[in-house]
Amino acid sequence: MDREALAEFLVRRREQLKPSDVGLGAGARRRTPGLRREEVAQLAAMSTDYYARLEQQRGPQPSVQILASLARALRLTPDERDYLHRICGHSAPDRTMFTDYVHPGMLRVLDRLDDTPAFVVSVLDEVLIQNDAARALLGDASGLEGIERSGIYRWFAHPDGERVRYPPEDHPRHSRVLVASLRAAHGALGERSRAGDIVRELSSRSAEFADLWDVHEVRRRFEDHKVLIHPEIGPIEVDCQALFTEDESQALIVLTAAPGSDAETKLELLRVLGTQRV
Repeated sequence: MDREALAEFLVRRREQLKPSDVGLGAGARRRTPGLRREEVAQLAAMSTDYYARLEQQRGPQPSVQILASLARALRLTPDERDYLHRICGHSAPDRTMFTDYVHPGMLRVLDRLDDTPAFVVSVLDEVLIQNDAARALLGDASGLEGIERSGIYRWFAHPDGERVRYPPEDHPRHSRVLVASLRAAHGALGERSRAGDIVRELSSRSAEFADLWDVHEVRRRFEDHKVLIHPEIGPIEVDCQALFTEDESQALIVLTAAPGSDAETKLELLRVLGTQRV
């Protein structure tokens, strides 16, 4: 790990970004060129003290997961992301179909969607980044790790907890969609990928999954209309729009409600209150 190179790189990239580049307001009395340390730390979902130690050349070697968060927060290009991994003593991530890296262009679109729930997911239904409205509606996914990050895995492995956000009558259809989506990802990524790990784990613990997997249905799409149940506000009817990356490895999901509807009022309430208890 080259601590000096890491510190200089982080400082330079932070100074080159403007608050508007990451969806933040300029604010008053801004003396620091670019972003402040606490702003980068917030965007990367880490403590300001931890990030400051990296810039001061006294932090520990960052994990691959932390580097992925920093790459998103600093809007790094693929080449810059690879460089960040190498100076921290890690191999550069493979530039294959499946990656946690979110392209800066996709992040810029997400930054402008502050009035409706929006998030970026991988082909394994892993939430890579979400806005405040999505956290208020669907819960904060930033603390999930390993195989638990996959919404497909959680749907079958923890049905009592994961399925409460969908009406019971929609569960069978949603199960089929998730398995068909996993089948498509498994075919693209292979048996030794994270998709293969999910298949092996769920085949041994969920009879429902095993039965659906044997159907060999393949489908990569998102439902255009669904009902989500918020634990305190109740059912919310939303339209679902998906913007895919060029290789279709990730999708920006935007949830909206019909103008003037009860659902629009509920989403506006969630946006105002954020993740506070209603």
